[in-house]
Amino acid sequence: MEIKVLGPGCANCHKMEELAKTAVNDLGIEAKVEKISEIHEIMRYTMSTPGLVVNGKLKHSGKPLPSLDKVKALIKEEA
Repeated sequence: MEIKVLGPGCANCHKMEELAKTAVNDLGIEAKVEKISEIHEIMRYTMSTPGLVVNGKLKHSGKPLPSLDKVKALIKEEA
């Protein structure tokens, strides 16, 4: 499984990355969590950050940040 966290590096983007990593650990799945900060790459998926992409599909973008349980549910949809 491939998970991308989209964001230029703001506090919310770092929090989204933490949520994604925690969700992967809690779910006990094998996944690569990658932080994408290049604006052209981010714009391939969304104009709003932070974003969460699971297996090439945009699952969340913008504020407010989803809860940990919501991030787990978004990841499980693609597992």
